[in-house]
Amino acid sequence: MLIRFWGVRGSTPTPQKENLGYGGNTACVELRPKSGALFIFDCGTGIRALGHRLSREFGRRPIRGLIFLSHYHWDHIHGIPFFLPLYHRANAFIFHSFPSPGGDVRRVLEGQMTNPYFPVDMSTMAAERRFFELAEGRVSYDKVAVSCRPLHHPQGCLGFRVEAEGKVVVYATDNEPGDAIGDRNLRELAQGADILIYDAQYTPEEYRKRKQTWGHSTWREGVRVVRDAGVKQLILFHHDPDHNDRAIDSILAQTRKQFRNTLAAFEGMVLKL
Repeated sequence: MLIRFWGVRGSTPTPQKENLGYGGNTACVELRPKSGALFIFDCGTGIRALGHRLSREFGRRPIRGLIFLSHYHWDHIHGIPFFLPLYHRANAFIFHSFPSPGGDVRRVLEGQMTNPYFPVDMSTMAAERRFFELAEGRVSYDKVAVSCRPLHHPQGCLGFRVEAEGKVVVYATDNEPGDAIGDRNLRELAQGADILIYDAQYTPEEYRKRKQTWGHSTWREGVRVVRDAGVKQLILFHHDPDHNDRAIDSILAQTRKQFRNTLAAFEGMVLKL
């Protein structure tokens, strides 16, 4: 199983020179089992580069993709209009996420491309698009099982547990600790996982002083979770837009003092299980 990071930033893109080591694109992670099936977690601005890569890789062959959206905040969906494979008729994608007060999965995603927010609407996308509601539970594709549970985040968020080839990867971004249900769900998702990709947007000091109720977490909470759940490797993710490369280096160094097997996600990082 291969995991490739296309966008690792939280909240908003930050294409500044001092951020180029880790990258400025927002959340998008690609997962490929040995079968070659394409799983995509979140559609932040990082999905644009993924789309170009897929177009080169597949050429004239059709692209079939399974997209899992943790939630609908801009930094997790605003790459969709720029994902080139959606504009080609031969391709097909299934979008999975939870229904929201704004409507079902399809209506919410179409909304960001309506007048006056975007010059063309989703009808210009020629690829086959299907939309599947997944609030809590488990689905399987190509011998890959994806389970989801609600996390603690304003307006909702899903965490995902991916089981394939005897390995487990958990994608749990945009989670604030301190909610009993959210804390339990996260640890159940992460139980015995090989890799936990976790929201470490704030430092503990930032969170304590002014970031509570904003829906994000810290590296210190990530360490608690991997210890509680017996996770083998922690990946710090969803980096704050105000944290440059030096700041993330410092966060990584602090985390490794508590849990050695930790990485800070960067654009282009590839993990193999």
